[in-house]
Amino acid sequence: MKFRRSLETRAVVDLVPMIDVVFQLILFFLVSTTFAMLPGITLDLPQSSTSEGERTNGITISVEAAGTVWVNTEQVALEGLDAALDSLGSTVPRETVPVSLEADEMVPNGTIVRILDSLRRTGYTAVNLRTRE
Repeated sequence: MKFRRSLETRAVVDLVPMIDVVFQLILFFLVSTTFAMLPGITLDLPQSSTSEGERTNGITISVEAAGTVWVNTEQVALEGLDAALDSLGSTVPRETVPVSLEADEMVPNGTIVRILDSLRRTGYTAVNLRTRE
């Protein structure tokens, strides 16, 4: 009696492990990504023809037209800005921490100068003014 040998190889690619790995990678990047925590306020930024786009991961100070000041996500009185900036602890020197100042177009120049003075008093010198093109 003769037996037939089947020398034919069947190559089957199982995609389930690859899909699992890709799903795990997507979850890892979604969880490990840091999101910018900005207050939900509406600002009409001043227009500039020479502005440069720059992304900062430091402190964001927002000033509404009514004069409300926000440091990152918390509302701060202009008189208490020094204390709020001092309470932001950092392991790097304050001179190198980027600060993004975004003020509404209708904010008086005196308010912006007071904020800049407060930043200098607390040791923050890397300040960017946000505008729109």
